[in-house]
Amino acid sequence: MKRTASATWTGKLKDGKGALSTDSGVLSNTPYGFSTRFEDEPGTNPEELVAAAHAGCFTMALAALLEKEDLTAKSLQTATSVTLENVDGGFAITAVHLDLLAEIPGTDQATLERIADIAKLECPLSKLLTIKATLTTKLAAS
Repeated sequence: MKRTASATWTGKLKDGKGALSTDSGVLSNTPYGFSTRFEDEPGTNPEELVAAAHAGCFTMALAALLEKEDLTAKSLQTATSVTLENVDGGFAITAVHLDLLAEIPGTDQATLERIADIAKLECPLSKLLTIKATLTTKLAAS
């Protein structure tokens, strides 16, 4: 299974404009730029999308693990924050935090913590955040 998304960009960093699209169409030429990423202008940015993907991935992994333990969540709410900071003259993601609020009949805090810790490690997005990306490049003819 392969999922794809694309980004386009025109212009310089601060005054340039970009657009993000996904094959599913959920994002279709969705604008993003310097001000939506580094300032408070409304719009999306790569870190927000990583946070959303990680929240969704972790929550589904947790639901699957709960099911294996014959538990069913009445509600799982995960908020994920991705911290982008200027480190040594360049930007880096320095932290990812998952914040879970769960309503699971028939379980206790210790069980939830045990299962959630496993879900955090087994979620494919958690694993992604620990590997190096690969890259291929091709210069288009002008």
